[in-house]
Amino acid sequence: MERSGGFAWVRIRWRGTAACRILDGVSVVLRHPGVVRLLVLNVLARIPLAGSGVLLVVHAHALSGSYAAAGLVAAANALALAVSAPALGGLVDRRGQTPVLVGGGLVAGAALVALALLPHGAPLGALVALAAVSGAAQPPLGACLRTVWQDLLAGDREAIRSAFALEAAVLELTYILGPFGFLTLAALTSTRVSMGALGALLTAGTLAFAAEPASRAWRPEDGEPGVARRSALVAPGVRTIVSVMAAVGALVGGVEVTVTAAASPGATGPLLAVWGAGSLVGGVAAARLGGARGARDLALLLLALAGTHAALGLGGGSPFLLGALLAVAGVGIAPVLGTTSALTGDLAVPGTATEAFAWSTTALAVGVAIGAAVTGAIVDAGGVGPAFVAAGAAGLVGAGVVAGRAGSLRARGAVPA
Repeated sequence: MERSGGFAWVRIRWRGTAACRILDGVSVVLRHPGVVRLLVLNVLARIPLAGSGVLLVVHAHALSGSYAAAGLVAAANALALAVSAPALGGLVDRRGQTPVLVGGGLVAGAALVALALLPHGAPLGALVALAAVSGAAQPPLGACLRTVWQDLLAGDREAIRSAFALEAAVLELTYILGPFGFLTLAALTSTRVSMGALGALLTAGTLAFAAEPASRAWRPEDGEPGVARRSALVAPGVRTIVSVMAAVGALVGGVEVTVTAAASPGATGPLLAVWGAGSLVGGVAAARLGGARGARDLALLLLALAGTHAALGLGGGSPFLLGALLAVAGVGIAPVLGTTSALTGDLAVPGTATEAFAWSTTALAVGVAIGAAVTGAIVDAGGVGPAFVAAGAAGLVGAGVVAGRAGSLRARGAVPA
């Protein structure tokens, strides 16, 4: 999804007597038939996915009485997702979206409903196994939407860049609504009811998206001989993006842990919501302006992420100041995700696009886990200030990767023999 960028992508066109006009990329995208419905269905289906991580922890703790057990359940889900995402993406590239989405939605939803039905004191192995099945079968909704843009927008590269930016912005709503909605339902009823509802909504939303004509009709590009059966990582540019996404994940995971340590339990949720709102604003702005372009803009965005997130340590003990800094820092997140998605679509070898997008999901998940672990240790050793600096440093690492491998991001990379 390409969109924001360090001002290089802001294009001002003068018409007549110095009249200035900025192309509204969002309107261009939304005017295409079927775009609004497809985007809405995809995002609705992903709200349960956004809420599943925290609800798994809360529900597992309710059943077992142990946060250690709850952590194992959440880790099993995340690890299974990270391992299976590229495999499911590759299967979509070979078989189409419908069978993978339908199968994944049914299996993942059923596993979550089964988790909801487990009794108190259920064996930890049962919780871990069902969480792992749910993660392994998680339908690749994001990757499938991103590969559809090319056909749905008739190859219009400007519109496609804006679509990636718009998706990244709107996706922030899932990270706000998912955890809040399902945790609220759990508080009003029980974690069992909330987990069952999450599984049912995941299945229903996935099936609704899979039934859309654009998804059912999608077919992968014809791959080069022998390439489609190999990993999408055969493309140098895709490997670069995967490395960048791991760095972005480390930044995100580090900030989530450090904000939790810096704020009171009641303030953590609102602060993270403000962070997400900043990302939403940045993504919408980037979509309106047509998105970022190329390695230079991506590097500038990553540098901005590094600086604004390292500066979160200036929030001290004030939740209001920390919230203001988080709102500013969040502005660059959706544009970075949009830019990496757009580049992935351009750089993937024909026949491997869905798998390439799925690798980004895996890299982000791995990065989040690493960032959370590292900054957690730093918080214990030196406090939240150094931990915020460490999280921001992940953005510098990502910018360094882009600078060092900029050539791989310029065009669809050559495929090794």
